[in-house]
Amino acid sequence: MSGKYVVDLSASDFETQVIKSELPVLVDFWAEWCGPCKMLTPTIETVAEEQHGKIKVCKLNIDNAPDIASKYGISSIPTLLFFKNGNIVEQQVGMLAKKALDAKIMQFLLA
Repeated sequence: MSGKYVVDLSASDFETQVIKSELPVLVDFWAEWCGPCKMLTPTIETVAEEQHGKIKVCKLNIDNAPDIASKYGISSIPTLLFFKNGNIVEQQVGMLAKKALDAKIMQFLLA
């Protein structure tokens, strides 16, 4: 279960929550068995709280939604996809420090 500002996605609500979102969306593709994913979670939760109302922050467990992961070519995790108007505008594979993620989000919001 994610923090209160992070939306836990499923395959059934991905389109509604991400593709049709009026806000830009950051999706963290992760899995329970992924150590780096777990290390990234506190950063994702902090960013979600700080950016609340500006972007929607979501997490998608690839083990629970393999079709979505496959559709977006997720082959390594953690992978962060940045969606705007239903389209991917940025991608980050692997760990990312909070400062670097903040910088990516600023670029994302200005794109």
